Amino acid sequence: MSEHIISIIPTSNNAIVKFESNQFLVKGNSYEFKNIDEAKPSQLAQQLFYLPFVKTVYIAQNFIAIERYDIVQWEDVQDEVAEQINNYLNSGEPLLHEEAQPTKKVPVTVYAEATPNPNNMKFVANKKLVVQSKEFKSIGDTEDGTLTRKLYEFPFIKEIYVDENYISIQKHEIVEWDEVANQVRSFIRESLQNGLEIGESKGKSEGIELNKAAEPTNLPKFENLDDVSKKIVEILDEYIKPAVASDGGNIVFKEYEQASGDVHVILQGACSGCPSSTMTLKNGIETMLKDMIPNKINQVVAING
Repeated sequence: MSEHIISIIPTSNNAIVKFESNQFLVKGNSYEFKNIDEAKPSQLAQQLFYLPFVKTVYIAQNFIAIERYDIVQWEDVQDEVAEQINNYLNSGEPLLHEEAQPTKKVPVTVYAEATPNPNNMKFVANKKLVVQSKEFKSIGDTEDGTLTRKLYEFPFIKEIYVDENYISIQKHEIVEWDEVANQVRSFIRESLQNGLEIGESKGKSEGIELNKAAEPTNLPKFENLDDVSKKIVEILDEYIKPAVASDGGNIVFKEYEQASGDVHVILQGACSGCPSSTMTLKNGIETMLKDMIPNKINQVVAING
């Protein structure tokens, strides 16, 4: 089991901060504890209530959210709380005992959404599916008894990309999506409702590995980039990735060649092999990079992930 790494995430409520792990803590359920007695099913939650400013503890998906009383500001205590949570999660002790009763079980809904790639369809769930994006290029990349393995039982499915709350599926051209989308959507919804896991990918994806290296938990790798490369990553993250994700894809920075001015990126999900990808890069991303980083960018070179 890999190590939990905790990130501090502010919320729209100044009294509540989320302590987010890079792994799932619970799936399908959420838990709320308003005092130390209610927190008996969770040793960690009980420990947190010994802190005098803790009012409520929530546990869901890959985070623990804490509501504080007004006797402190989060800026003064959040680092220590994050360290306490991190140490407990990495101790091997269970987060919840078997008798823990969830506050609620969220029913699963899934809707299908078309993408600019006619061979790709995006299936969006109302719950978090993965903490880190995953790519499955073939059935050989999937694990036994997982949702992704069972999806490959549909003969028309070619590739699968999973990120946050959606599954992006690329099909072979033997069928049209309007013939099979409802069937796939229903299958995904029922599978998630029954607790079927996405599973890990056995395949080596350069895009996934580069994406992990660019995450905040690995900032030294970002810090080792040259100034132009850092600027490119920042532009991609702020302006490009959100739009690409909405279409069921992802774009990952690979490298910047100072001598030629070429920027190499990896396309994933709906973007990989998309007929409109080259046009989008030339007219959109490349133009933006040239405008925002004058005299440094020659062209964007896309690699299908």
